[in-house]
Amino acid sequence: MNRVGMVLLILGLLLALVPARATQQGVGAIRNWKTMDLCAKEAQAAFPDFTAEAQAKRDAKLKDCLAGKNLPPRDPLPPGR
Repeated sequence: MNRVGMVLLILGLLLALVPARATQQGVGAIRNWKTMDLCAKEAQAAFPDFTAEAQAKRDAKLKDCLAGKNLPPRDPLPPGR
């Protein structure tokens, strides 16, 4: 039983040492999501009020930022959310 446990321990350590590799598409997607989040934070900081006018300006700023960085626009939320 000790041998089996030792073999499993060694295999576990070897697997832990193998680094995970991200695909180029995955890295690009994460970079785009981070950039999109930065655009949303900038828009929220520029228009922090929760009035209808500020929300419209915030949405316009977000669209401009995303378009300026060649990113897709965000989908509108469905009604009731």
